[in-house]
Amino acid sequence: MSAQTRDWDAGTYHRVAGPQEEWGREVIERLPLRGDETVLDAGCGSGRVTRLLVERLPRGRVIAVDGAPSMVARARETLGPEVTVLQTDLLDLQLDDPVDAVFSTAVFHHIPDHDRLFERMRGVLRGGGRLVVQCGGEGNATRFRAHANAVAEREPYARYLRGMGSPWYFASPQDTEERLRAVGFDELRCWLEPRPARPADPAGFLRTVLLNYHVERLPAKLVDPFVADVQRAAGVPLEVDYVRLNIDARAA
Repeated sequence: MSAQTRDWDAGTYHRVAGPQEEWGREVIERLPLRGDETVLDAGCGSGRVTRLLVERLPRGRVIAVDGAPSMVARARETLGPEVTVLQTDLLDLQLDDPVDAVFSTAVFHHIPDHDRLFERMRGVLRGGGRLVVQCGGEGNATRFRAHANAVAEREPYARYLRGMGSPWYFASPQDTEERLRAVGFDELRCWLEPRPARPADPAGFLRTVLLNYHVERLPAKLVDPFVADVQRAAGVPLEVDYVRLNIDARAA
């Protein structure tokens, strides 16, 4: 299962995803673009970051892909008819023609099968094309997740969240480089970057971004209390101890 097979609250995500947009802007700057390339946004979400990529390609083309129906609908609204927005799981992605670059932010840690994921990314890239990615990496939100887990173990939440496990996969740079090399990438550079963030709307951010997997398992009457309890446990102001995994690679 991947993040692409679930749905999200796209409207709230679009509103609260300030940290994701900030990171996305920086990652786009790492892409070596002339402005006439075809670039895949792998996991475009609501299109908030994708529109920044579109600005870098005045003579090029963006193909935006997401698996969540609400995200795809919001992305089409955000980006307009000039951008191709496809609904598909990244693990099953097929394109008619190869792209010059693959860009992605805040997505790959939702997908446990990185071997298959990177194989698919290599499959849609032309030879010499670039993979430029940022996602949650080893050690991501460790402190926050400990607070959330402690609250999830309390009743009445525990009866719904027991056995949930971690819905994320936070890979190390070393493991990522090995996987990339195995499926045909070279010129590899993978590194971790601490990026603590203080969301402007803590409750909305918790419900939609950090606790969305928990929220979907809880009955409606427990969602607000759960979010409030996690917010109290994590402290005020809410600061999330994000660690980002950066990936730069070339399709050999």
